[in-house]
Amino acid sequence: MTAAAQTGTDRSGPVTALLERYRTDPALISPGGVAVSTAFTTAQGVRHPGRHGGYRNQVISLRVGAATGSCAVEPGSINPDVVYACAGVPVAELLRHDQLAVQVAALDAYLAHLNPHAGDDRAVTVQVPPGDSLQRSLARAHHVTGLVDAPPGGRVLAIGVVNSLLACLRERGLRYVPCDLKGGTTEWGEPIVADFAEGFDDCDAVLASGMMLGNGTFDRLLELLAANGRPVPVTVFAQSGAAVARELLGRGVDTLSAEPYPFFWLTGDTSTLHLYRGSCPR
Repeated sequence: MTAAAQTGTDRSGPVTALLERYRTDPALISPGGVAVSTAFTTAQGVRHPGRHGGYRNQVISLRVGAATGSCAVEPGSINPDVVYACAGVPVAELLRHDQLAVQVAALDAYLAHLNPHAGDDRAVTVQVPPGDSLQRSLARAHHVTGLVDAPPGGRVLAIGVVNSLLACLRERGLRYVPCDLKGGTTEWGEPIVADFAEGFDDCDAVLASGMMLGNGTFDRLLELLAANGRPVPVTVFAQSGAAVARELLGRGVDTLSAEPYPFFWLTGDTSTLHLYRGSCPR
């Protein structure tokens, strides 16, 4: 999987507003308050057994208290030294960092520190069982796609291509439009749309990667949905910004698979997902 489609320049919308609230409201986070204790990057290359293609990931992670916040970036797009320099820096300062991904990871860590997913009574916590990389990818994908609210035979705009998610959508009898920044084709040779706006018409639901929070495109998606004039439910699968996406439940996000660090692909052992099926604004 690569970053979701088309890096946007429009910085208006719910994600930007959320970041701005925490930058400017000392009641939410004091300027000299909690700081990041640990900052690290995780880079991986994947090629599941039996699959023809592979992919690479790079994730930046920041720890606040017992919580780790994360945001995936395009591999090689951020120097790890930039991330390491975040250690010891107050979260309030990092919310003004010149890298949006750092801002998202910092807010993600802070929000998960304040309200851990495991203690959120809106979440259903499920386990991804142990197994090889493909088994665990498909097990996770079944949970994620189970959140998608689409009618039988419906059309899902899948932003941020993960082949296991597409396979599970097909198992449900759903059609999909795969969309990803780098274009190309899926495991099954289907063309991937590079700009999600091109695949938006007539979709019944959206399945979006949390990577959209960190590359500036999620606000653009919600803007398109608002202009569409008909309700289109949005499911987010978030390793990037899982707690940030949780703040958007009822504000553009309908269902959420929150998967904070450590992610399922880091180990063959049991790992955890927190599933949110809607929320009213608080």
